[in-house]
Amino acid sequence: MLQTSKARELRLELSITGVLIGIFLLFLFGSPQTFTRFDMYYSFMSTIPFSGIMALAITFVIITGEMDLSFPSIMGYSAWVFSKLVNVFIERGMDPNLTILLATLGCFLTGLVAGALNGILVNKVRIPSLVATIGTMFFWRGMVNVCGQGFGLTLVPVNETVLFKAFVGRLGGLIPAQAIWMVLLTAGFWFVLRRHRFGSHVLLVGDNVESARMMGVRVERVKMIVFMQMGLFASLAGIMASLEVTYLWPSLGEGYLLRTLASVFVGGTSVFGGVGTIFGTFIGSIIIGSLEGGIVAIGLTGFWTQLIYGLIIVVSLSLYSLFRRKE
Repeated sequence: MLQTSKARELRLELSITGVLIGIFLLFLFGSPQTFTRFDMYYSFMSTIPFSGIMALAITFVIITGEMDLSFPSIMGYSAWVFSKLVNVFIERGMDPNLTILLATLGCFLTGLVAGALNGILVNKVRIPSLVATIGTMFFWRGMVNVCGQGFGLTLVPVNETVLFKAFVGRLGGLIPAQAIWMVLLTAGFWFVLRRHRFGSHVLLVGDNVESARMMGVRVERVKMIVFMQMGLFASLAGIMASLEVTYLWPSLGEGYLLRTLASVFVGGTSVFGGVGTIFGTFIGSIIIGSLEGGIVAIGLTGFWTQLIYGLIIVVSLSLYSLFRRKE
């Protein structure tokens, strides 16, 4: 049974990798002058990690059979907290390195609290996660609008700090730090899901809640943790996205929802829970994140973007379904 599961996962990962290679070959032949230059890949490495990191985190949520639609709003509000703290501390004459450290801790705490709220609504109040996180999605977006009043915040005062370079600096002047974060987090999430007891509990809960309880798994605790880590990594993505442009836009987070979820489902994670692959989500993030730039580069208008998004999602999921039927 274990060997069958591993073989299925390997086929899934190979198929999604094949889709990625096919798409990039299409882009390469369609626009060789663009896709043979480093600039395009530099752009991808600078932007894809923001949604990619959140896609890795929400993979755990979806594997448990739950859903979180609030993470883009948590991303926006956490980033507002971060930026506001930076500005307040700088105005008081605090050292920029200490400023960004305290602001980061405040941002992470905000993300954890927001994730815990989702967990409480699902575990204690017994609201279905889809409905609960629709409510918190509007709540946190409303918090950004009410607290920020539509005004942005500058982050220029901390652009020479150690943490700034750690979050969005450039390794060797070429590799964006956020891309390195995404790779490292992919390895970390993969290890937890496939080699750690908590990952086994996540898979058990998603496969069959009652069986998981009978085996001694603390289901509510597992779900609380996955919602809280979702909030935490949404706040991390918010910090990185803000620091990348050294400015907080009040609309930060908008537009990330469908792109992030598409990365997870294209990567082979089942919407019904119990099945998922971190490597697939990583590749799915690259596919979804590169489509818009690739489409424009090969000469199509931006109007084609959503059509091709939908086509790739439907084709990918259809292939996965056919593979599973043959088992």
